[in-house]
Amino acid sequence: MSQPTNPNFDLAHLGHVEVFTDQFDKSLDFFTRVYGLKLSGQDETSAYLRAWEDYEFHSMKLTKADRTGVGHIAYRVSSPEALERRVAAIEASEYKVLGWVEGDLGHGRAFRFEDPFGHVFELYWDTVKYEAPPEDASALKNLSSRYPGAGVAPRRIDHVNVLGEDVAAFRDFVGTCLGHRVTEYIQLDNGRMGGCWFTCNNKSYDLVCSEERGGGEGRLHHVTYATDTREDILRAADIYLENGVHIETGPHKHAIQGSFFLYAWEPAGNRIELANAGARLVMQPDWEPVVWTEADRKKGQAWGLKTIETFHTHGTPPVQKD
Repeated sequence: MSQPTNPNFDLAHLGHVEVFTDQFDKSLDFFTRVYGLKLSGQDETSAYLRAWEDYEFHSMKLTKADRTGVGHIAYRVSSPEALERRVAAIEASEYKVLGWVEGDLGHGRAFRFEDPFGHVFELYWDTVKYEAPPEDASALKNLSSRYPGAGVAPRRIDHVNVLGEDVAAFRDFVGTCLGHRVTEYIQLDNGRMGGCWFTCNNKSYDLVCSEERGGGEGRLHHVTYATDTREDILRAADIYLENGVHIETGPHKHAIQGSFFLYAWEPAGNRIELANAGARLVMQPDWEPVVWTEADRKKGQAWGLKTIETFHTHGTPPVQKD
């Protein structure tokens, strides 16, 4: 008889991602005017952004820096007790503990730690829920804010993809520290994992690790927001075109996870995805991970589009070549 493979549900969902930019004004213009996120607040170093149905104060923290990439990845836990359980598990593990921080405009105290490649994660419970002013309040009581009238306007944050030199080591880190389950992964002919997709709830994935092939360390592959429909992504391609945004690949459909996608680089060079996964959820309690071989991946994406070289090598911050 098969055994349950559910995650432990100590983590509720991906809360926010901190994105570093060395072109803050241009990046903020992209994310608000073109991409269509809403500005919840701003301090001396960061802008706090959210999609129109994100219930929290922010789902992206855009921070001024002298480099690009990811500052930290944050998950909200399912209860104060869940936070205690996760902290105890992390402190008992082999992974680097950074300890407690006081939080920011969007949430309270958080516990920070690192994966094997230097990506910083944090867990928190106390949060600031977005309270829409009258001009942003939806006519529907069950929506966090009204649908914006400009830009791409994705609905919610969806997932984050990081680069790691050893995907199997990242899988072990996630199982120990976060308690996610694996939904799909790539098995390469050389015995290594080429990529691994994780979830902490019934979404098919909210975290990905792809094999680092560009020679960097602790880099970001991309951050993704979800749209309502595929048509939103086709419209986004036209919006990008009209605004001089670099479209890297797509629109097309992924073979792995089946999401409709569009990848672009924001002005500082961070890769940003739009995705529409439809209603795909993992409801099966004894789900077995789907394994994709190297031969499978050489077939390209779902409808045959070949994966371009920069998708395997580009990450942020860029690697300085001698």
